[in-house]
Amino acid sequence: MFARILTFEVKLEEREKFVNLMKDQVLPMLKKQVGFLEFLPFFEKKAKKERVLAISLWTTRRDAERYERDAYPRVLELLKPFLVSPVEVTLSNLETAICDRFVDALAV
Repeated sequence: MFARILTFEVKLEEREKFVNLMKDQVLPMLKKQVGFLEFLPFFEKKAKKERVLAISLWTTRRDAERYERDAYPRVLELLKPFLVSPVEVTLSNLETAICDRFVDALAV
């Protein structure tokens, strides 16, 4: 399993619109991508902005890289009006031998 980990900050007053955009437009785009497994967003409130850590899980690195090349530029354009900071993207392998319960939960 493979993860794309994004960190960025959004305008606090735009949080609800941002969440709706993610739910209504971005998540459906992700679900259409080959190898997409799950999307996990985490929000941390900080002063007048909110720090977001968003993890998308993929079957393989190749699937994540295809998404990054083919669909992510469109997603980034949708996110830009809400951003306070640039999006930082990290790619990582998920060691599934350590998190077997999580892997089983994804399979359900």
